[in-house]
This record gives sequence, C-alpha cells and structure tokens, in this order.
Amino acid sequence: MSLPTELKYTRDHEWIATDGNLSTIGVTAHAADALGDVVYLDLPAVGTTTKDGEACGEIESTKSVSDLFAPADGEVVEINEAVVADPGLVNSDPFGAGWLFRMRITGNPDLLNATGYTALIEGA
Repeated sequence: MSLPTELKYTRDHEWIATDGNLSTIGVTAHAADALGDVVYLDLPAVGTTTKDGEACGEIESTKSVSDLFAPADGEVVEINEAVVADPGLVNSDPFGAGWLFRMRITGNPDLLNATGYTALIEGA
C-alpha cells in the first residue's frame, strides 16, 4: 500500500491529518500489518491531555498488546466510536474509517513526511 502523501507520520507508526486546529490520528498500514488482527482498542478519553511520545492507550491484536503513543502534546477532543465497536477497521481501512481519535495539537511535534516515513520503515 502506498502512503498518502498529504499526511504526516510519527516514528511510532501513527499518521496525522491536520484540518485547521484539529488533527485526526490513526496507525499506519505498516503498523496494522505488524500488529495482526486488531481485536480491542483502549483509546484516550475525550478531554485527556497528552504529552508527545507518552503512552495514551493500547491496541490489542491476536499477536500482542501494544501501547498507543501520543503523537504530540495536546488535548483529545473526539474518539472514533465506530473503530471502538469494530477494531478490525484498523486493519481493513487504516487511513480512512480506521482512524482512532482527534485532538488539538499544541507545540510543534517532530513529524515525518511520506518519504521520511518510507525510509524509516525500510530501514534506510
């Protein structure tokens, strides 16, 4: 799967789409493939203040339980109830219906563009 070039990416395999002062957060297809079938999500509650790089939730798959890391400092303003009800959306549509939460980002997180993220996952 090719990476959407309009998104930004973290080194923890999350994507960020920014629209005005809101950012939508999800995990990349690379992360979804590595996790295996996602069966449960523990997402941060609305109103949660996040710190860049700190654990803010969990993703449970048939293979393991992994921490979900905050991609930036900010405040969670919405969670995707559809993905909570059907965690498999993370695998079937990671860059669309499988988004996890929306937040207002404060500060300037260290993000990668699609080329930089591709280099990261290819070990360049």
